[in-house]
Amino acid sequence: MSVLDKRSADERHPRPEQRPGASSGAEAGDTPADAVKSAPQRSRSGRRGLPLALNAVSVALGIALWWAFASAGFKLPTPPEVVSRAGTLISDGTLADDALASLTRVLLGFALGTAVAVPVGFLMGWYGILRGLIEPWIQFFRTIPPLAIIPLAVVAMGIDETPKIFVIFLAAFLACVISTFQGVVNVDRTLINAARVLGAGDATIFARVVVPASTPFILVGMRVGLGSAWATLVAAELIAAQEGLGYRMQNAQLYYDLPTIFVGLISIGILGLLMDRVLLLAERRLTRWQERR
Repeated sequence: MSVLDKRSADERHPRPEQRPGASSGAEAGDTPADAVKSAPQRSRSGRRGLPLALNAVSVALGIALWWAFASAGFKLPTPPEVVSRAGTLISDGTLADDALASLTRVLLGFALGTAVAVPVGFLMGWYGILRGLIEPWIQFFRTIPPLAIIPLAVVAMGIDETPKIFVIFLAAFLACVISTFQGVVNVDRTLINAARVLGAGDATIFARVVVPASTPFILVGMRVGLGSAWATLVAAELIAAQEGLGYRMQNAQLYYDLPTIFVGLISIGILGLLMDRVLLLAERRLTRWQERR
């Protein structure tokens, strides 16, 4: 096509930006590609803001409902009473010391439990012989609540920090190992066979196929294990503890000190929620390839 032919074609079919009255829906100077990019960004920002707004509304409704029950005569402290007691515990350093002691126990037990559970789960899922040897014991101990291990832990390990961390470790381990195992056995066989056809060995398949495909299961197991670790904390701190949120709550129970009990409950909930958000953020970053709703 000659230059003239091109010019006549342009006159018959003008470009979108040359048509009179055409509007790109964006500021002057923006290209169509910029306009296309800006629309999903606005949509994503709107989707992110809605859950936060709903969370804020949910928290406000929960506090209002709690206040209503307390005002109706139920044996509950009012939110101002709990805030006042929290201020007292913060000012004298008691709450910070208890939170640090509990957080240290949970982090140690959870980290050790996860560090052991992930390789054990991989071994169970990848090797049938090890699965047959290990799985019966995993299923056996899963039926025993970690709290039931406390008397044995005290007798075998004494009354220092070791039995407390051990029962938290056990709770996190049992939750995470099963999830990791399920992640390995649920890997699509088509992906493994395709990797073998392309010449990949077992080590490459494990590192490039099995581990990424199992990551969502591992992170879900870690979140469940974190919840189990915090749930076990209060009972674990009954073992001759001198500080900790669980210890403070048990001590307050003796004096019917409900505001202190509520401060401990709220502190555990906030710390657990923050740790769970960190794991959720890691899950989103490590599993960007996964489709989400």
